[in-house]
Amino acid sequence: MNEELLIAFDSTQQALRAEMLLEYAEIEIDTCPTPKDITAGCAMSIQFFRRELAKVEQIIKEETIEIRGIYGRDEHDGGYRLISE
Repeated sequence: MNEELLIAFDSTQQALRAEMLLEYAEIEIDTCPTPKDITAGCAMSIQFFRRELAKVEQIIKEETIEIRGIYGRDEHDGGYRLISE
């Protein structure tokens, strides 16, 4: 699956920490601005492919990274839907 998911954060510190840990785990990520339809305290989000979801969730849990949520694209309206908190 090549669907891209997005992690939104409430703090830049947590976003930068997640970026470092995910890169260290050799997960292909891309940092991007947080879309306007996602309410979050940080303007930076991280995109990754759905195939890495289990690995990403494991790192978030083990490293106690504080996130707003993990979002996927809604096929119907093109916006984002929360898939995991």
